[in-house]
Amino acid sequence: MKLLRLMSVTCALFSQTVIQQMPPSLPLQRVGAHDLLSIHVYGAPELSRPVRVNAEGRIQIPMVKENFLVEGKFAGEIEGMLAGALEREKILIEPVVTVSVAEYVSRPISVIGAVRTPLTFQAFGKVTVLDALSRAGGLSGEAGGEILLSRMQVGPEGKPSNLVLRIPVKQLIDQADLELNYPLRGGEEIRVPEASKIFVVGNVKKPGAFAVRDNEDTTVMKMLALSEGLLPFATQEAFIYRREGGEGNRNEISIPLAKIMARKAPDVKLLPNDVLYVPDNKNKRMTMSMVDRIATFGAGTVSGMLVWRR
Repeated sequence: MKLLRLMSVTCALFSQTVIQQMPPSLPLQRVGAHDLLSIHVYGAPELSRPVRVNAEGRIQIPMVKENFLVEGKFAGEIEGMLAGALEREKILIEPVVTVSVAEYVSRPISVIGAVRTPLTFQAFGKVTVLDALSRAGGLSGEAGGEILLSRMQVGPEGKPSNLVLRIPVKQLIDQADLELNYPLRGGEEIRVPEASKIFVVGNVKKPGAFAVRDNEDTTVMKMLALSEGLLPFATQEAFIYRREGGEGNRNEISIPLAKIMARKAPDVKLLPNDVLYVPDNKNKRMTMSMVDRIATFGAGTVSGMLVWRR
């Protein structure tokens, strides 16, 4: 019996030395639900196996009646729990147990929306909002002016609730406001909504939909500049179609386009989802068409007379 005990102690010391020299395969973090653990019991291959933590944060190993609450614990703490249970139930004498995390799945961070590469990854170590956006390749050209960060929080009564934080893109990235670069623990979702658009149609050189990221300086003149200016037959009056008070209600707002262009009237602010319509001046188009025809006819007549005279 003394020889068996001496061999057990020697094996324990040797195993602990080997364990200390082994580098961890994954960053050291607390275990969570659905993480995959790799359990090795020295000299007992029937007890060594991978074990998935269940939804309640517990695991169970063969031949042991007790199930173990491992959620929120480090691998070293779990080793002590398992070794103590094996010894209490007289399965092994001074067992040597090693536990490592083979796979973390309990701390997902999702980045979706207007980013270059939407993805979900595990929160290892220190992770911030900017780190997550960088992993997603940064914001795409369709990104709007704010980022939505969703995370769970525990209320005053101990009930979990979803908290949504709105992060202005300009303050976070352009102004480098570190207070908005929130640390992430896992379980968060970062959503980048697409920018709202203003639609420009009618007598402009480049009609289309233009992203709105800063509502304060989005005006008629700016939209005309983005659409590369007016065509020759644009009217002196344009119209803004704006939806207000419901899906079916769209108001028509007349604006003095010619006076705005001549700086005789103040520029008009546009709102997201507005439609700026520049109508066609039919009378001017007809007049120009007739002038072109007369000029063409006159040029042809003069040319004919010169040929006839020759």
